[in-house]
Amino acid sequence: MYENYYGLTSKPFQLTPDPSFFFASKWHKRAMSYLQYGLSQAEGFIVITGDIGTGKTTIANSLLNNIEDDIVAAQIVTPKLSPDELVKMVASKFEVDTLNKTKADILKDLEKYLFDLHGLGKRALLIVDEAQNLPLETIEELRMLSNFQQQGKPLLQSFLLGQEELQPILRAPNMEQFRQRIVASCHLAPLTAPECREYIEYRLKQAGLQNENLFVDGAFDKIYQFTNGVPRRINTLMDRILLYGFLEELTVLDESSVDTVTAEVSDEMFRPEEGTGETPLPAAGQPQPESKSQAPQISGGAEIMSELTPDGRVKDVQYYKTMLNELTDALDNAISHKIKLTRYIDNLLKKKYKTYVRLKSDD
Repeated sequence: MYENYYGLTSKPFQLTPDPSFFFASKWHKRAMSYLQYGLSQAEGFIVITGDIGTGKTTIANSLLNNIEDDIVAAQIVTPKLSPDELVKMVASKFEVDTLNKTKADILKDLEKYLFDLHGLGKRALLIVDEAQNLPLETIEELRMLSNFQQQGKPLLQSFLLGQEELQPILRAPNMEQFRQRIVASCHLAPLTAPECREYIEYRLKQAGLQNENLFVDGAFDKIYQFTNGVPRRINTLMDRILLYGFLEELTVLDESSVDTVTAEVSDEMFRPEEGTGETPLPAAGQPQPESKSQAPQISGGAEIMSELTPDGRVKDVQYYKTMLNELTDALDNAISHKIKLTRYIDNLLKKKYKTYVRLKSDD
């Protein structure tokens, strides 16, 4: 929508991880180096952890995009799988038939597949995303799969990517054998303020932006303060800022532009407002506040806070009224954007028609 207006060849801030837009911050470079080191060693586990939206999947996709021909890679995103379900999923990812087969039969066929792969001078790599969802016994099953060996080298190597909750799981006393097979681990931190700006400028340049002065310096500071340097939050906010600039026909995006969009995004994501008795999200660099009662996180990192009775019910209906008001405001904003877009297209068509009439009269 805004791509043509700003001279872009593609969307620079889509939420789907794209290896061509991989930005190597200090910690992302280190994580990628560890993954590449693990590949060169052809053994052991590599563990990469990070908060939601810090770029773990993007790193995995970037690695897969540049992988050598002698490595057959499979990637799984794990719900809470049992050990048997994990074996079945891994086998199916490597196109080993699992239909109506017992676990023993699947393991036998998987082992044969890995040996055949080794005979062709190739090896298998398994990337396990969202690994914090795996129970301890399932992670142990993953370790057991690494026991398929030929000439002292494992036939299947695994990389684990997960949120910060994965770390205490791997520190459990009964995970000692697994820990001994970890050859490297890294935790992805959010971007710093300078990296946040570099990240935005890099993605815009990759998408074909020629105007280096589209954003004023202060706008980058505002973006960092709102997103805390988390890449996925940056992508969400930047996409909306560019859409806002397109609808308002802006050629320069300044602090006021960012403030307008962040206010809209805050309403839509139910970010708590001041004076409501709820705990707001901290600004970048500030410690996370503790809360005695809070509901699970929703997309975008926002949280819904509520006071609950012992049996789990909301104490009064004000919570729902507030939520409905926020939904109404979000819909009003969406309708307003639609109206602005319609007016923009209408003006564009009028200009095109006038040009057509002028060219026709010249003929």
